[in-house]
Amino acid sequence: MKYLSVAACAMILASWMAPACAAGAIPIVAAENFYGDVAQQIGGAAVRVTNILSNPDQDPHLFEASPSVARAISAARFVIYSGIDYDPWMTKLLSAARSPDRTTIVVAELAGRKAGDNPHIWYDPNTMLRLASALADELSAADPVHRADFQARLLQFQRSMKPMQAEIAALRARLAGAPVTATEPVFGYMFEALALRVRNQSFQLAVMNSTEPSASDVAAFETDLKTHKVKLLVYNRQAADPIATRMMKLAEASQIPVIGVTETEPPDMNYQQWMTSELDAVARALPK
Repeated sequence: MKYLSVAACAMILASWMAPACAAGAIPIVAAENFYGDVAQQIGGAAVRVTNILSNPDQDPHLFEASPSVARAISAARFVIYSGIDYDPWMTKLLSAARSPDRTTIVVAELAGRKAGDNPHIWYDPNTMLRLASALADELSAADPVHRADFQARLLQFQRSMKPMQAEIAALRARLAGAPVTATEPVFGYMFEALALRVRNQSFQLAVMNSTEPSASDVAAFETDLKTHKVKLLVYNRQAADPIATRMMKLAEASQIPVIGVTETEPPDMNYQQWMTSELDAVARALPK
């Protein structure tokens, strides 16, 4: 991933600077579209959400900030981003356009995650529940006239998460302890929620960090697939990596179920539907 310098960000922001909306919907910028989706679900018509990462065909790790991104951030009343080095370009853009009137929400901080933790924190449903609650409180403070609406939408969001939580509980009861693997740790927090036993984690970290897995890690992964020591392989559909592709093909040849997950929310789904669709895929892949 290429990053802009603070000086470059400042130049972009200066050329695109626009005043924040004095009236009407509250402008919110979300670095990732799943956070923007939650913001829209809580804010309703009282907010106007701009998502930065939303292309399901784009590798998020190859994202480069553009002038339009800088312009959106400069006009935002609220900015939401992941943190813990998943979207470091956001901190540079924000530092180049400081505003005392802007509220920044770093989701990793809400979730109690720190640098070095798996950065794919939205795959923990509790993270999104914390974000929804924080947004309801922040929006209520910024727009007290609509406080009752924000709080009502928070309750609706919490209720809408219950079927997914029930599916997680049912799968956990049925699959706890089953050995699984992945080409990188995108699905890691959901594996944890399902109490699945994840193998080949050092391989996954190497792929996530765009480094070459060690020969011993590759050999261990291949052995797990060939000898059926794992029951499922999960891969990232948005990232192309030769060694990951090789493992997927080996899994298929070994008749081990393979499912793809994404780092951004599909355009035709909300967060709840997205996570449920991937849980359904796990249920189909591991019927017993």
